[in-house]
Amino acid sequence: MGSVIVVGTGIAGLVAALEAGRSHDVTLVTKAELGESNTRYAQGGIAAALFPDDSVEAHIRDTLEAGAGLNDHDAVAVLCTEGPGRIRDLIRLGVKFDRENGELARGREAAHSSARILHAGGDATGAVIERALVAAVRESAASIREFCFVRDLVVRDGRVVGIDVLERDAAGRDVPGRIEADAVILASGGAGQLYRHTTNPSVATGDGAAAALRAGAALSDVEFYQFHPTSLAVPGNFLISEAVRGEGAVLVDARGRRFMADWHADAELAPRDVVARGIARQMAEQGGEPVWLDATALGSDFLASRFPGITRVCREHGLDWGREPIPVTPAAHYWMGGIRTDEWGRTSLPGLFAVGEVACTGVHGANRLASNSLLESLVFAWRAVDALDLSVAPAFDRPGDSAGAPNAPATGAPASDPFTRLELQQLLWDAAGLFRDRQTLEGAVDRLAGWAASADDTVASLETANLLDLGRLVVGAALEREESRGAHYRSDFPQQRPEFARHTAWARRVTVPC
Repeated sequence: MGSVIVVGTGIAGLVAALEAGRSHDVTLVTKAELGESNTRYAQGGIAAALFPDDSVEAHIRDTLEAGAGLNDHDAVAVLCTEGPGRIRDLIRLGVKFDRENGELARGREAAHSSARILHAGGDATGAVIERALVAAVRESAASIREFCFVRDLVVRDGRVVGIDVLERDAAGRDVPGRIEADAVILASGGAGQLYRHTTNPSVATGDGAAAALRAGAALSDVEFYQFHPTSLAVPGNFLISEAVRGEGAVLVDARGRRFMADWHADAELAPRDVVARGIARQMAEQGGEPVWLDATALGSDFLASRFPGITRVCREHGLDWGREPIPVTPAAHYWMGGIRTDEWGRTSLPGLFAVGEVACTGVHGANRLASNSLLESLVFAWRAVDALDLSVAPAFDRPGDSAGAPNAPATGAPASDPFTRLELQQLLWDAAGLFRDRQTLEGAVDRLAGWAASADDTVASLETANLLDLGRLVVGAALEREESRGAHYRSDFPQQRPEFARHTAWARRVTVPC
């Protein structure tokens, strides 16, 4: 029996810990409390071809169409084929999905050709899944280390053998330490805190991806960040699930006119990037004022039953969305890029696995299909555990791959200027947000190159340093991709270009002290 460290306690980390615990000694590490992750805030649901009027082939087609030509076809086939079985495993682990007349209830979301979205607790799918898995993990033999922040990976003789951490002691102090194991599974989530406006919780600072980058692991497709079209236009950018539009809600401008049909035949049910940009354009025409999501035709009773969480938050802000439209705006939501993996979660560094949003499996391509993220976490967490003892080398080659350097292009001046996290978030929002262009990106590259992270050895400072590393990577990659594809939109290159139908791969050649 070997030993495994699992970093992160969203659906990917919890499933990996549970499954690995059947054959390995598991240490589960999280920088906050157990269960605080993006999974907890996932409202819409989880997609799978479970119903007789649907098919795996249709789910594959929808995923490939959303991905705008950059999906890894084999990975998509794995996702959609194994997904139904993994959903049944979740049910066996105690996840109670919503039902109608005794059968699994389902909804439809944008760009899906069939109603295949399972939900739980109405609009609390992630929270319901999280509670069930947390309960199962607490009953397992896993050693749980809460408030334990991963500073760096430990690499010895070219293999990842552990993590360096800051761990909170009984006196509330963060003290340095090291945890070693035969393998490390990173399930540490995305980096939504790169952006001024995000639906992600405060813990989403890209720590796992940044640590892997410093250790020399390859990252891929980092320029593709998905912006959710509808967050509530109040502090915190509370997510308004795409399922609301799937049920029939519409978007209207300040005059009450539906405007999305101006941009796409599917209007409110167009792919997320199209809807998000349509909203942003309309907001620009309105002097920056938010647009409105009108769900009043669905009725107060239905909204309160189907979307109890959204109803509660609306009431907290003095909004009655059963009687009046609510203000919405786009916000950073999901990173399609991340640590490059094969179909078993294996990275370019021996001993290191990555699953969930921190990974780039190639499933999502240039734009994630709605409600595929929880499914990806579930499917590939299981597969990563299955691969822990495989001796064959991972295979990463994808058609048309290209490679680059993580900080290029950059100025030659040494980094010396202090900065705040808010300045970084605003810069990324302005330069690498919904609309991008060469002049703005080049200015951001130069500005980021001059910024130096604080030397303070605190969790907050280390998080900000991680965001700076990843911000440089995202901006540099967005500058190099001179086309518009999926979630990446260049106003100076508004069309797809066939020569860019390839993945980017970024790796820093470094030696990590052991």
